[in-house]
Amino acid sequence: MKNLGKILIVAVFFSLTMTLCAYAEEMKTVDATSVVLVVPPVPAEKTTLDNLQTAFDGESNANARYLAFAQKADAEGYGKVASLFRAAARAEQVHYERHAKVIKALGGTPTAKIEKPVVKSTAENLKAAMEGEIYESTVMYPEFLAKADKDNIKEASDSFEDAGKAEAVHASLYKKALENLATWKVRNQIFNVCSFCGNVVERINFQECPICGKSKGLYVLAR
Repeated sequence: MKNLGKILIVAVFFSLTMTLCAYAEEMKTVDATSVVLVVPPVPAEKTTLDNLQTAFDGESNANARYLAFAQKADAEGYGKVASLFRAAARAEQVHYERHAKVIKALGGTPTAKIEKPVVKSTAENLKAAMEGEIYESTVMYPEFLAKADKDNIKEASDSFEDAGKAEAVHASLYKKALENLATWKVRNQIFNVCSFCGNVVERINFQECPICGKSKGLYVLAR
């Protein structure tokens, strides 16, 4: 009986070993070409038309946001800041209207989803606005401009370039206001906005716009 038990154990062990060996050999014969690797698709490169739509949406929202910021600044007694926000809002309108013309020329339809502005204190609003303008002037518009230049779409290149330069000016004005906020707690002031490129200045001491080169006669008042 003891010998029979040993024989059974050996038999089971031998059978298991043979099964494992057979499975290993089977795996060796698997055709490598039958293995399918799942590779995530590479995101399609944004077109200049896509970038124009992004810019149109961004400028449309900036316009709404700055008008809301202006109301808050007025409520807190920062009249000059409110005037700056309204001037910037007019400038963003210039940008989105110009982008819209190029979008239509390329066969698209300008589309924007206006979100409800998040309004905080005037100081916080200035900081948020400044950071947004810095991003647009140093990251977004340079990227869009490079793509438009590559695609040889001059109207888009010109629109992106002028908007980017104007946003840099807006950022500097917001920075100036933020650093001297106490002195901006005065009545409303007049700012001047170029109706072609969206440049904003406190005083017109030139004959041609320093950004787009158009006549100073194209500047409109904002308060």
